[in-house]
Amino acid sequence: MPAISTILQKRIYINNQIRASEVRLIDETGKQRGIVPFQEALNLARERGFDLIQITEKVEPPVCRLGEYGKYLYQLEKKLKETKKQEGGGLKEIRLTFTISSHDLETRVMQAEKFLQKGNRVRATLRLRGRQNALEGYAREKLEKFVEALRAHLPVKLESELKKEPRGLSVILVKG
Repeated sequence: MPAISTILQKRIYINNQIRASEVRLIDETGKQRGIVPFQEALNLARERGFDLIQITEKVEPPVCRLGEYGKYLYQLEKKLKETKKQEGGGLKEIRLTFTISSHDLETRVMQAEKFLQKGNRVRATLRLRGRQNALEGYAREKLEKFVEALRAHLPVKLESELKKEPRGLSVILVKG
């Protein structure tokens, strides 16, 4: 559970750990109760069988809520996981070979299309080994064929032009 440890890096104060004379209180239903003395808020939480959880300390007085501490941590963890799922814009790599068949090339095009639809960038690489280095023109044609096949499915822009690297050729594509 690495998510909880990330949440707990930002210290969450509950009950007697809160160091404020007054708090802005939100009850268990989400209704704002206004600014109340800390002791009154703590007594109200205990009467109703809840914890007094400090939501934020960035404002004066700090915002506190009535609720179950474990449930609150669970909700924070769930929210953190949801934001991680939504993150796009990563770089995905599609590897092509010098002797790739047309069907395999089409499969790689479909995979690249999925990555681009999700908002990721795609690096298409074609590794050259041994005598293949002498036939760089043929390898360039293969990569250009891949890019054209991908353009037939969706608009694509080249983030970086087709370039020669020590072990082959590569190009970075983004959804256009």
